[in-house]
Amino acid sequence: MRLLIINIKELLQIRDITIIKVSGKKMKELPTIKNAFLLLENDIIIDYGNMNDCPDVTKENTIDATGRLVLPTWCDSHTHIVYAGNREQEFVDRINGLSYEEIANRGGGILNSAEKLQNTTEDELYKQSLERVQNVVKLGTGAIEIKSGYGLTVESELKMLRVIKRLKENTAIKIKATFLGAHAIPKAFKGNTNGYIDLIINDMLPIIAKENLAEYIDVFCEKGYFSLENTERIMAVGKKHGLIPKIHVNQFNTFGGVELAVRYGALSVDHLEELSESDVVALKESDTIPVALPSCSYFLSIPYTPARKLIDAGLPLALATDYNPGSTPSGNMNFVISTACIKMKMTPEETINAATINGAYAMGISENYGSITKGKKANIIITKEVPSYNYLPYAFGENHIDKVIINGKLVV
Repeated sequence: MRLLIINIKELLQIRDITIIKVSGKKMKELPTIKNAFLLLENDIIIDYGNMNDCPDVTKENTIDATGRLVLPTWCDSHTHIVYAGNREQEFVDRINGLSYEEIANRGGGILNSAEKLQNTTEDELYKQSLERVQNVVKLGTGAIEIKSGYGLTVESELKMLRVIKRLKENTAIKIKATFLGAHAIPKAFKGNTNGYIDLIINDMLPIIAKENLAEYIDVFCEKGYFSLENTERIMAVGKKHGLIPKIHVNQFNTFGGVELAVRYGALSVDHLEELSESDVVALKESDTIPVALPSCSYFLSIPYTPARKLIDAGLPLALATDYNPGSTPSGNMNFVISTACIKMKMTPEETINAATINGAYAMGISENYGSITKGKKANIIITKEVPSYNYLPYAFGENHIDKVIINGKLVV
């Protein structure tokens, strides 16, 4: 089936050739065409250009986008969207003065979510997670990475990954799976970190590899969670099973996690609210992309990733939601780009690049997603009537999305 979008006020993120990411000063460049058309066939972009060159197709397969912007869907490269219940009481606890670490030390945080998930059936977990995925698609997300990490037992980690697999099979959105068994030390292994790592290595990873349940492996490399030595041990075995590292690092402290991740060929290093000069040097000498999670900083009232330091050093940067029940109970990428502009001093062009092509790179899918390029997947956002793309992050409290197209089909 062919679908033609006509009279587009401005078509954003057009790339005549496939690029896999943009870095440094190039992040300020956002190629566009005004008064444009976009032609989709089945699930592929096959043509675009100025309306003067628009082809003729049947009227019933046409969308008139007068006054509207069209751009590729968001690529959210860091989420924990498969979880059970919520942690609203911890939200109140933080208002009353407790820190994220203090809540965790009292048995809250990740361990709280793990207990809820362990007591939730796979079907109920799938039901809750499916609703969240459907909601983020309506907000313009067309590709998403989902991590495990709220199981912390063999049975429950596998349950999470099997739910992710079901979401892949039953939704049109592009989904990548990440194994994050090393998210926290479960209560049963308190004081025995090595014993829990043995469980990850000897019991979880072989089954995950055999059933092909994940493409990436993640570790929460942070003081009080997993040390550099712990992280290296897990990454090394994960790589032997064919899993590519994507590492949580520098959320609260900087102590060498970025350099370690780079040495092991990590696709991305995520969080980076704390950043050292040696981290920047390590990233400049690698293909690893830094990923910022500004809505997490907003929710926890912690520092924001120093985007200007990274971009001005010539590095690429991706933006993602970190959607999870404890530190970011939102999968709204539109809020993420607004917050990045407001709090991280990124330009609208930089945020759109970070949330599309660079987000796709951080998921390993930029060959087929993240830009308006012939031959790429037809995952498209059509906005409501807006003055310009600057208005998208500017009017942060409004929903600017009119239509979402996934694999060439309108999302109803």
